[in-house]
Amino acid sequence: MLARPAFLEHLHTAAKRSPITALLGPRQCGKTTLARLFAEGRQAAFFDMESVADQRRLQNPELALGELEGLVVLDEIQAVPSLLPVLRGLVDRPDQKAQFLILGSASPHLIRQASETLAGRVEFVELSGFDLSETGSAALNGLWLRGGFPRAFLAASDGDSFAWREGFVRTYLERDIPQLGFRIPAPALRRFWTMLAHYHGQTWNASELARALGLSDKTVRSYLDILTGTFMVRQVQPWFENLGKRQVKAPKVYFRDSGLLHHLMDISTRHHLLGHPRVGASWEGFAVEQVLRAFGPSEPYFWSTHGGAELDLVFQHQGKRLGFEIKFTEAPKTTVSMRTARADLKLDHLYVVHPGQHAFPMEPGITAVPLSQVQALPARS
Repeated sequence: MLARPAFLEHLHTAAKRSPITALLGPRQCGKTTLARLFAEGRQAAFFDMESVADQRRLQNPELALGELEGLVVLDEIQAVPSLLPVLRGLVDRPDQKAQFLILGSASPHLIRQASETLAGRVEFVELSGFDLSETGSAALNGLWLRGGFPRAFLAASDGDSFAWREGFVRTYLERDIPQLGFRIPAPALRRFWTMLAHYHGQTWNASELARALGLSDKTVRSYLDILTGTFMVRQVQPWFENLGKRQVKAPKVYFRDSGLLHHLMDISTRHHLLGHPRVGASWEGFAVEQVLRAFGPSEPYFWSTHGGAELDLVFQHQGKRLGFEIKFTEAPKTTVSMRTARADLKLDHLYVVHPGQHAFPMEPGITAVPLSQVQALPARS
């Protein structure tokens, strides 16, 4: 298992600020392991809310939890959402001596319920799979192919990794989705998810997907929202500015984990990936996730006009407006679109992210940078 110091530091900071910390993310992304690392050297009590034995231990939760001191970890909290009001009552006590860490497989319902019930008492920490800051740039190709889920990335072979991802997909569809309260046939959601893989990196078009699947626009929109709320896909919203140009208004859709994207596209080896017609789109989504993990903007956007000018990412960072264009070529060149985006959006700097080894200036205010060096950019930007 790889060390995850950035997330541990985030947990320490959140725990100092709030009596309850919520660590959210998809199953198998390492939440329980991280919680145990966080608990090392502390007085701690663990409860797995999917364990019948632990559920029995908490038949009278206010009494059982109210007597504890130190760190109290409640894993898979979405299985017993009735505990959230109990936690609110406990942390409001003036003599409360426990610090609570709740772990949950991300769901829109859980996040909304926790936000409403524990308002002012909880801080959310979002955990994802490994990124380049954790694996090191030497592992870039493996991380791109296999994705960041720990067991997929650390598998003994590409075949073992592919098999683990198939098990993850089946469990997600057949167990996790029903447990989260969604009544959707697993084959229907898998067909949508698989078809969405071929639209990865494109502007969302509900009507086109609905026609292809024989469903309504509303249904495919609900499927997309479920995958977004459970951290399977990311919707990057368009940037709007009064530029006197017709701008694209629909979001772009990316798979958050490149390994799951490749699995649903039946890509199991690097050779197969590099020969696939969607390799450029796969690289773009992988690079987008690495940039967002490095900078952590509150809200990322893309920009596109009907005239053809576009930019893959634009966001604010420490008072500066930064742009990112992703190119799957080791020798990217400045384009008219880049110049237009930099001028129209008044960017402080535009970075062109590529798979090569060297950073170099392209024009004033535009720099080419390898993806392997993106993690170091926030300190320089």
